[in-house]
Amino acid sequence: MQLDYTLQQSLNKRFVMKRSGGYIQQSSGYKAFIPSPLPPDPAIQFSKNLPKILSQSDRALARLDSLGDILPNVDLFIAMFVRKEAVLSSQIEGTQASLEDLFQYESGQSPEKVNDVDEVVNYIKALNYGMERLDSLPMSNRLIKEIHEVLLKGVRGASKTPGEFKRTQNWIGPPGSTLADASFVPPPPHDATKAMGELEKYLHHESKYPVLINCALIHYQFETIHPFLDGNGRLGRLLITFYLYWKDILHKPLLYLSYFFKKNRQEYYDRLTMVRNSGNYEQWIEFFLKGVTEVSDLAIDTAKKILELQSDHRNQLWQKKMSSPLAVGLLEKLFYTPYMSVKNVSQAFSISYQAASMLVNQFEKHGILMEITGKKRDKMYVYKQYIDILSEGTRS
Repeated sequence: MQLDYTLQQSLNKRFVMKRSGGYIQQSSGYKAFIPSPLPPDPAIQFSKNLPKILSQSDRALARLDSLGDILPNVDLFIAMFVRKEAVLSSQIEGTQASLEDLFQYESGQSPEKVNDVDEVVNYIKALNYGMERLDSLPMSNRLIKEIHEVLLKGVRGASKTPGEFKRTQNWIGPPGSTLADASFVPPPPHDATKAMGELEKYLHHESKYPVLINCALIHYQFETIHPFLDGNGRLGRLLITFYLYWKDILHKPLLYLSYFFKKNRQEYYDRLTMVRNSGNYEQWIEFFLKGVTEVSDLAIDTAKKILELQSDHRNQLWQKKMSSPLAVGLLEKLFYTPYMSVKNVSQAFSISYQAASMLVNQFEKHGILMEITGKKRDKMYVYKQYIDILSEGTRS
């Protein structure tokens, strides 16, 4: 939604520098964007559309949070959604790993894109680390640095001072671009460190704005500061979940916006740029809130589909007279580990290879498992219907 025309013109003419910041000439000749500290001045304008959009996103997020009380195994659902988020967030940054690659990796296989998968695995580790640390440490630059170190450990970007704010100038642009032709130059190191100090203060500021609006502002500000040499996009998206959990808006880490940002990637970048160029925070906030609503509704729909699949296949086991404890156990196991070999099944249930093979063959015969290698030996099986539900948005 666009702002009222009169308000837009006012913001463009009067507050381009004061409201969001501006490009400042540096001694070496380039211009870098120096953001104004939060909250925006003048204050956020609540047009007729913004309260409605905010109300919709609040309700959608409340419905999503209530899944923790409804799902029989919410930790399983969270674990799978964390994996999906890790894949999507990494894909935005150019990795090619898919959710299938990640599951193959976790099952002991070696997918072709193993280096990209390592980055996805690190994202999962960073998210889990941050959630655990929030139980003893508040949102802070210290925590942000710790999470960043986990995110980049041993992967691409590991040489770019993980866990430390940048000491040299960075910029955003296509491969091969320089400071002279970059699409965006964030604040230089000294200004970035100062801006992160101001952002840390804002995290603890008693704001007059609703938490979701603050979350939108904080994400924008972090991405604009770009305080690290690498990993800013991924960490900025992680901060959304951390902030909402820290503020007790989410009791479980269930909201992940990378699906929405990836689907609307160019618009996402354009709207961040619009704030910098015109001081128009309102259009960014509306876009962010719509993402919260869309992703919350999608997560709820995905949870319903997974529950229906579980119920259908449990019933199928009964109808096919396959409801032995082993068969039921294997079905439950597949929701944690949707890629399995006969050897995996044998080890997981401490049964003979022959017994495991017979069980897997039954699952394949009745369409629950699908063999994907085409080999006579070392076959791998996938719970394809489950993967298809989880993979929405990760294959394009």
